[in-house]
Amino acid sequence: MTVKDIERLYGYGYWANKKLLHVISQLTPEQFTQGVAGSYGSIRNTMVHILSAEWGWLSRCGGTERGPALQADDYPTLESLVETWNKVEGYVREFLSKLKDEDLVRNVEFVNPRGEKRSMALGEMMQHAANHGVHHRGQVALMLRLLGYAPSNFDMLFYYADRRGD
Repeated sequence: MTVKDIERLYGYGYWANKKLLHVISQLTPEQFTQGVAGSYGSIRNTMVHILSAEWGWLSRCGGTERGPALQADDYPTLESLVETWNKVEGYVREFLSKLKDEDLVRNVEFVNPRGEKRSMALGEMMQHAANHGVHHRGQVALMLRLLGYAPSNFDMLFYYADRRGD
């Protein structure tokens, strides 16, 4: 695994997020926060979870400090969520720009939400954080469909095709 590999994973995630956020922008404010399904109940809550987890893993890796987990109620509108997401994307891109491939094997110690001490290679942590949103973006896509909206396909192969201009 290289820094370029991890940058590619994050690039894909941000591309997929933008595709989802475009569809989410068509929701009414009530639909954005409406309980629908999934692990976090609403589209807003699920998107805030994705963002909070990404920032939390970045913080554990030595990037910009997040502090406590983000709370969905602090993001009453899509605009408020997107504003923070743009900041976090900048934090991640800046952090990755300073990494070298040899940094990826360095062990990082952290405490999980249950208070247990853990250790993991920096590259594995960053790879996990980039991949984490895939599952939850799928949940959001299903919730959008349940509300009558059809997100486009955001599989990784479409990301590569889009980057090539296919």
